[in-house]
Amino acid sequence: MRRRRPLTSRGAGALVAALSCLVAANLFGARILAYVGVLLISLVVFSLLAVRLPRRSGVVSRQVHTDLLTVGAKSRVTVRLTLRTWRVPPGLWHDMLPPALSGDASGEYSGDAAPLSYEATGIRRGVWPLGPLMLRTVDPFGLAQREQAFGEPRSVTVVPEVLTLTSAAVRVGAAGGTAHTSSTRLGQGSDNLSPRPYIPGDSMRRIHWRATAHRDKLMVRQEEEESSPDAVVVLDRSSHRWDTPGPDIDPNFEAAVSLCASSAMHLASEGYSVDVIDSAGSLLGSLRGQEDDRDNLLVALAQVSPRGVSRELPALLGGTPPGPLIYITGNLHEEDARRLHPAGAAAPLLFAATLPPRAVDTCRRHGWTVTRVDTDIATAWEDAIASRIEGGDIAH
Repeated sequence: MRRRRPLTSRGAGALVAALSCLVAANLFGARILAYVGVLLISLVVFSLLAVRLPRRSGVVSRQVHTDLLTVGAKSRVTVRLTLRTWRVPPGLWHDMLPPALSGDASGEYSGDAAPLSYEATGIRRGVWPLGPLMLRTVDPFGLAQREQAFGEPRSVTVVPEVLTLTSAAVRVGAAGGTAHTSSTRLGQGSDNLSPRPYIPGDSMRRIHWRATAHRDKLMVRQEEEESSPDAVVVLDRSSHRWDTPGPDIDPNFEAAVSLCASSAMHLASEGYSVDVIDSAGSLLGSLRGQEDDRDNLLVALAQVSPRGVSRELPALLGGTPPGPLIYITGNLHEEDARRLHPAGAAAPLLFAATLPPRAVDTCRRHGWTVTRVDTDIATAWEDAIASRIEGGDIAH
């Protein structure tokens, strides 16, 4: 943080003029110039003491009007500054914004307790410090200035952009079968059970006494298979699939993170229970219809970066094939594509930043619908869905 000089431009000019008057008074013997020089120096010293001596302390509170800032979206920030001092002259304030936010976080400070506010736009996802609040005051003559920081920085989370995607018609034929996995759920109560006639050898513990009394013959419980709509979104963030991290963001990786969030939210809106994992098997979030599921996933995605290595996809899924499977990766080579099997998923969609022709052919043979994804996420998703419906295997 660059520190401001104690004197303003006017104050520096007054000090130079005072020294010039003293020198001229000594050279030409003009006592009036000496008086003027001493007066100017006294005025500058008085101004410095006026702004520097008073002790000032304050409490700062900030309110971001949205729980999470989103890349590309605006949110209003309200700042309240409570100062403890005998007098604060009017001045200028500005809130220190991290590079991940943009906005005009500055204005005039009148010295009262009125709230200060400004709009901030998310530029780069992550967790960033917001603040402190800087207050710059100037003495009544405009000769001396004081800039002081108030309050501690507050962490603000910028989450990836979530786009509205085309309806994923992958539940039926477009998915190559049903997109709902079936699982036998035992012991969940009578809602998941249907009675059938008793067969010799059935355990007496399975007798359905209510059905037996109703039908006047022995009936036993029979477990039914219950449809469980499950979907999995995998974000491949292994370091060798993406450009080397540096001071600048990788637009392909940012697009991949945004696609990961958008597709997961979209599948959840379609009625699926969604698990979002990375290529190492770490769970980034689950969408089960709970109020905090969405925010928890976005906060986790706000902090992901390319790192580590990837595991085999069947091992990530644990042997249970999901319905829709969204796999998002970066630079996909032919050798990587050979090991990338959809593990029996009903609707496997693969998105990659770069797709050599041989890697595409290999993925097609494995059953993937392959689409190249860049910063135009919505179009890439539409291409993938259209390709799946039409029975094609790759969308450009």
